[in-house]
Amino acid sequence: MNKIDVKNMSISELEALCADIRERILSVVSKNGGHLSSTLGATELIVAMHKVFDSKKDPFIFDVSHQSYAHKLLTGRWEAFETLRQFGGICGYTKPSESEDDYFVAGHSSTSISLGVGAAKGIALKGEQDERIPVVMIGDGSMTAGMVYEALNELGDRKYPMVIILNDNEMSIAKPIGAVSRMLSSAMASPFYQRFKKTTESFVDNFGEGARYIAKRMEESLKLVTPGILFEEMGIDYIGPVDGHNLEQLIDIFETAKKLGKPVIIHAQTIKGKGYEIAEGKEEKWHGVGPFDLSSGNAAKKSSAKSATQIYSEILLELAKKDEKVVGATAAMPSGTGLSPLLEKYPERFWDVAIAEQHAVTSMAALAREGFKPFCTIYSTFLQRAYDQVIHDTCLMDLPVVFALDRAGIVGEDGETHQGVFDVSFLRAIPNMTLFAPRDEKSFHQAMGFAHTFEHPCSLRYPRGAFIDTSNLPESQPFELGKSQLLENYEGDVLFIGYGNGVGRAAQTAKLLDEKVSLLDLRFVKPLDGDMLRRMAKLHKKWFVFSDTSKMGGVASAILEFLSEENIKDVAVVSFEYDDCFITHGNTKLVEESLGLLPEQLAQKIKASLA
Repeated sequence: MNKIDVKNMSISELEALCADIRERILSVVSKNGGHLSSTLGATELIVAMHKVFDSKKDPFIFDVSHQSYAHKLLTGRWEAFETLRQFGGICGYTKPSESEDDYFVAGHSSTSISLGVGAAKGIALKGEQDERIPVVMIGDGSMTAGMVYEALNELGDRKYPMVIILNDNEMSIAKPIGAVSRMLSSAMASPFYQRFKKTTESFVDNFGEGARYIAKRMEESLKLVTPGILFEEMGIDYIGPVDGHNLEQLIDIFETAKKLGKPVIIHAQTIKGKGYEIAEGKEEKWHGVGPFDLSSGNAAKKSSAKSATQIYSEILLELAKKDEKVVGATAAMPSGTGLSPLLEKYPERFWDVAIAEQHAVTSMAALAREGFKPFCTIYSTFLQRAYDQVIHDTCLMDLPVVFALDRAGIVGEDGETHQGVFDVSFLRAIPNMTLFAPRDEKSFHQAMGFAHTFEHPCSLRYPRGAFIDTSNLPESQPFELGKSQLLENYEGDVLFIGYGNGVGRAAQTAKLLDEKVSLLDLRFVKPLDGDMLRRMAKLHKKWFVFSDTSKMGGVASAILEFLSEENIKDVAVVSFEYDDCFITHGNTKLVEESLGLLPEQLAQKIKASLA
């Protein structure tokens, strides 16, 4: 299906289109999984955007962009939507390489207004203000991040024309006060009010400071009963709150905002999961979903294997019961990181700080300074947002914060923006930082026990879902700083070195070879076990490294640096880490196959190398 032209559609036709869009989203997401409640709630907003603006020339910028499914369906991807989040199919986020109607890649939150300001600057420099205007959609959750206010601060000063649609589907910025607020908001959105305001400003300019002061105070007294005072004080016009499902009203308001020639925030209140009663108004459960039964809402049967996240949650809860100094934070992902039970049981010691990874890290550093033991629990991909705080506020003072990095490695369907592949590379460079990883449930208990008593900054990583099975390997031994565990040792040239979940992959690959190979659980990539590596260099000359990490600056890189420093020249190291690329979305096994990292593929590579 080509791009759907909504420009000449009537309101009734647009409403019918919204119903079709919701039906299509539900049909596909129930089979493929994906983001559901937020994108259902944003349907009318997106249809109204396309009615009033032009995504071919106006930058359409979606914050995080997991709510952009309706936009994809309107821009020529109706049939391709069947492949949503599948390997080789369309992405769950906006992606310019997928469509010219997608302005920017977005998978992390709170970047949209900064992008809008940058786009507005470019439009101004090219003299295209009369032809183009950035249109930003941002959710209320994303408004918790500091980057938003950095962008608003400049925007309020520079006054670039921009339309910001605040999609409020969980909470109001401030609670509106009944019918009076709704009446005033509607009035402020009308073309008459905006013309009146502009005329009044011009009029009072001719009558000196006294008239200006009186007019300003009258306007402020009206706005005090609306939630827009914050934005108005920052120099950005505010319209709202408005009904985010009333197409006719939205189109009128968007038309007005388009003509203002200055920055304006439209505060639209929407219902999460709109159109699918089972999910309406629900919060985290229906935000991102796996495949589910459309009639009942029941999720498809999942693996019975315990996830690494669940193991972490159980261990941390156990530590918190024993030690009142154990505290922790997560950044808007309490369920995803397993912190929900701790937030519930110890609300005075564990915090969800909202989408604010920088604040999470720095506040935990201060708690460490006060003598507590913080566990800062963040997805690997999201710790990238707080890199300065890890260096400056934690490691510089050598504070004992534990960084527990969930979703380390390939995460599958969320794709490039969410793959957790860079943490070893960027953390290994920081002084005072210690890096280690468990390989299974027992070693996770031992790793957490080590982290609990360690008096310096440290980071441990673990995968999405379950660990690769290592039950056929020798039992894990307690963790000691910078010590590895030799699991199998045979005569011959070949040594497999596994890090974290890479130990399981190494064991799987070893089973497919004709000869026995030695296997080392590296455990610590910083500091390395120098004694063990020197010993292994005397026994084995061909080392193969298995780790769910980026090859550049990763585990093999650390080992090669060590061998170089030790002047050990007769050992060949082959890395089975990720190449220097951003890894696409899709089923994890299919993604790994595309990268040549399935055990069968690795075994063939090793046989060829040894031959």
